[in-house]
Amino acid sequence: MTEQAIAADSIFVGGGGEGYGAPQRLLLKYGNRHGLIAGATGTGKTVTLQVLAEGFSASGVPVFMADVKGDLAGIAVSGSADGKLHEAFTKRSAQIGFDLQYRAFPVIFWDLFGEKGHPVRATVAEMGPLLLSRLLELSEPQEGVLNVAFRLSDEEALPLLDLKDLQALLNFVAENAEAISGRYGLVSKESVGAIQRRLLVLENEGGAGLFGEPALDLADLMTVDASGAGRISILAADKLMNSPRLYATFLLWLLSELFELLPEVGDPDKPMLVFFFDEAHLLFTDAPKALVSKVEQVARLIRSKGVGVYFITQNPADVPDTILGQLGNRVQHALRAFTAKDQKDLAKAAETYRPNPRFKIDEAIRDVGTGEAVTSLLEAKGIPGIAERTLVRPPSSQLGPLEPSVRAAVMAGSPVRGKYDQVLDRESAFEKLRAKADAAAKDAAELEQKQADEKREFERARRYDADGYREAAPKRSSAGRSDSITTSFAKSFARQLGTKSGQALVRGILGSIFGKR
Repeated sequence: MTEQAIAADSIFVGGGGEGYGAPQRLLLKYGNRHGLIAGATGTGKTVTLQVLAEGFSASGVPVFMADVKGDLAGIAVSGSADGKLHEAFTKRSAQIGFDLQYRAFPVIFWDLFGEKGHPVRATVAEMGPLLLSRLLELSEPQEGVLNVAFRLSDEEALPLLDLKDLQALLNFVAENAEAISGRYGLVSKESVGAIQRRLLVLENEGGAGLFGEPALDLADLMTVDASGAGRISILAADKLMNSPRLYATFLLWLLSELFELLPEVGDPDKPMLVFFFDEAHLLFTDAPKALVSKVEQVARLIRSKGVGVYFITQNPADVPDTILGQLGNRVQHALRAFTAKDQKDLAKAAETYRPNPRFKIDEAIRDVGTGEAVTSLLEAKGIPGIAERTLVRPPSSQLGPLEPSVRAAVMAGSPVRGKYDQVLDRESAFEKLRAKADAAAKDAAELEQKQADEKREFERARRYDADGYREAAPKRSSAGRSDSITTSFAKSFARQLGTKSGQALVRGILGSIFGKR
């Protein structure tokens, strides 16, 4: 295969020189076989991430990645041919035989908080009870109650779009715990209360902005610009990292949605999308078995849908073995072995590489400098390449953060400008439950007025029996079929017959549930 053909079908990751191995290329046809970028703080992981993102974009592959430290945004503008950094890049490029050409790449900025990018949202229903339970750190019984709420939402046509929908439905569950327990199993008001408190914490952390409409259209993450370069979607995550569980849950939701919605494509010539999961240890720390199994399933099967997932973390040991074994392309920056545990982790990391007779892999991983790495990239037929010491190539775009004015200019020219700016609040569980409750309150008020009128008529006619005045009991109509739980909910208020205290109860409860926010 000619050098030109190799360049067209691969991404140049880095090269050699004296004491280093052959040039390292990531073959695009194996870009969906996933990967790992690991190494201690300050060893060059961010540059490697930027280099790979540039390579995929230049090859027409859309990219999604989170900007945890705020220094990946520079990929939107060209690198500079001035200053000491340029001198260092030029020297490195000459050493590894790389023709460095500065250029910018097409970028779309996203932000859960809508401050440094376009707002990105998901509906509560799309998030689902498993991920929402993880996000809220619920116990097993509390997760069971949340599953009941989601089931009730489906059966009673009560759409869960934003947090106020979920809060209204949970209030409904608490008020009707006995009836719901009879159908779905024990539901305790204490568990409902615990979930509501966790939702309050989520709101205080700013997580409410994640839920609602318009929800993110996955097609907007998989576009190319007019020149055919894949757009790089960058999620501003510097503020989001203050809520690490929210960060990890959102990215896992996004992966799950891609897995559910994308069609099977088999083994394409290049990925349909590459997804970089920075700070990957947050996904697995204290994660329940069901969640780890979900991640394993997604990692195992999503490659057949043309999606490559690359985990970025400090230590390969942060990733469970069942998932680590599926990461074919690896760039291992330096690991420091200061403690006995560090030495164990270093030895374990070295064991996962195909041996190279020219050097000991554990020593190489320990000794490589900043901007260097031990790499193993898939070769022909998907065979892991022999481990090589590699000098990672310099990026073509700006290394470091963007000025706010430049970011604003990029957003102004974004292909999704204006699409997600305005929140859409259509009829959902909150509005439907409020309508039923309002109808129940109206029925109770009318019944109270009717009984008051009847009482006045009796008093005028002076109709007394031996025991004094007695109200006639209102007649009850029989239903032709069993009531749904939501109908029973409405009727339960109507049954607060004719007393001022009963009507006050109706209005008091509904006020607490549906008071304006």
